[in-house]
Amino acid sequence: MSEPSYVENVYAVTRLVPFGRVTTYGAIADFLALGSARMVGWALNRAFSAGDVPAHRVVNRKGELSGRNHFPTPDMMQALLENEGIVIEDHRVQDFKQLLWIPANELSEEDFW
Repeated sequence: MSEPSYVENVYAVTRLVPFGRVTTYGAIADFLALGSARMVGWALNRAFSAGDVPAHRVVNRKGELSGRNHFPTPDMMQALLENEGIVIEDHRVQDFKQLLWIPANELSEEDFW
């Protein structure tokens, strides 16, 4: 059996982000210890083809919905987050620090790998 690809690993971490919480591209990149926040964003640009990847829960380091233009409509990312009870103003997650889920703090490498 082959090793999962970088994209598959990004999807696996993204699937673990809890409902009503957000993480950042950089937090995922740090946890995977490969690549950069930009590479995570690139991987998530194609997440719709996977079908079960909650890419709407991944925002930039400032809590901004920087990936919103990669959704079928520009307001879809915000609508999905608001359906989870997250307040968005001016394309930015409110209470960002309280809602931030950091994989390295929540997952052990042994549990993930």
